[in-house]
Amino acid sequence: MSEQIVKVGHSPDPDDAFMFYGLASGKVKLDGITIEHMLEDIQSLNVRAMKAELEVTAISAHAFAFVADKYWIMKTGASMGEGYGPVIVSKKYKTLEELKGKTVATPGKMTTATLIFKIFTDGIANVDIPFDQIMERVSSGEFDAGVLIHEGQITYQQEGFNKILDFGEFWEKKTHGLPLPLGLDVVRKDLGEEMAIKLSKGLRESIHYGYTHQSESIPYALKWGRGINEKLGEKFVKMYVSELTIDMGEKGKKALELLFKLGHEKKIIPNVPEVVLY
Repeated sequence: MSEQIVKVGHSPDPDDAFMFYGLASGKVKLDGITIEHMLEDIQSLNVRAMKAELEVTAISAHAFAFVADKYWIMKTGASMGEGYGPVIVSKKYKTLEELKGKTVATPGKMTTATLIFKIFTDGIANVDIPFDQIMERVSSGEFDAGVLIHEGQITYQQEGFNKILDFGEFWEKKTHGLPLPLGLDVVRKDLGEEMAIKLSKGLRESIHYGYTHQSESIPYALKWGRGINEKLGEKFVKMYVSELTIDMGEKGKKALELLFKLGHEKKIIPNVPEVVLY
């Protein structure tokens, strides 16, 4: 029987690399399926998801509202901030009040960081630029502040930035303990439910393999560590590959539903998509 090729998109970040290590290394196999890994930044994957180009892909939680007709959410693979998340930083300013009338660099129109920024800040303009240019362009004075995602969230203090707001902390207080949904893995509906469940199970096994073989998976993940050392790299991976990543459960589902409701109320997303997990 010929193998079915499934293209899986994920971003070249330590947390995604860690999650997919079991599958990428061939240590976790799926019967009858060959996985082709497509590594691209999350904003590019969001754009590809709009055209349903990949069978399975990581996307921003924000983007799901625009592709819910084409994809189902996998209960496995979500990145959720538990008391931490995207951070607004500045060299010159220290409070949100001071940013009124100023311009903040945000990491991409469809990223959840930009959605959260728009939901919870009023009177502050934003410009979307590539996430890995934000620190540099805030430092140079081109922007008054920036919203940091990925490793920037744990390295900004060393670079001399002031923390204005950590959206993960803010969200946790505001929602009485819900995690902040940032990234999701989704599976294309035309593959059918049986295949969706099989792929979700395969990803769960891959994450489990990464956790039980950290001497292999952490060094592999750190190849994508963009200037962070092993200790920080491991910290970052474990921040975003947690119990909720293995299965987001009711807590994750509730958090997603709330995020979509708030985004819709602010007229940033067109409707509130149904959250069904596979």
